[in-house]
Amino acid sequence: MPTAINVSEQLIEQAKPAAQAMHRSVAEQIEYWARLGKAAEENPDLPIQMLQDILASIEEVKASNMNVYQFR
Repeated sequence: MPTAINVSEQLIEQAKPAAQAMHRSVAEQIEYWARLGKAAEENPDLPIQMLQDILASIEEVKASNMNVYQFR
């Protein structure tokens, strides 16, 4: 359920180019940053790139955009 929150104009302005580059809305970009920051706090030993890859993988699973790997 969406909830309105107040964020600074500075954050919104910083999110605009990142959102456009990633084909997200500004709200989606800020939400992504929040999820990434939460993951970073919960997993301080993991590199940020790994956390980004994990979040991307979760979205791929949600979109059913995956292939089953066949071990040989």
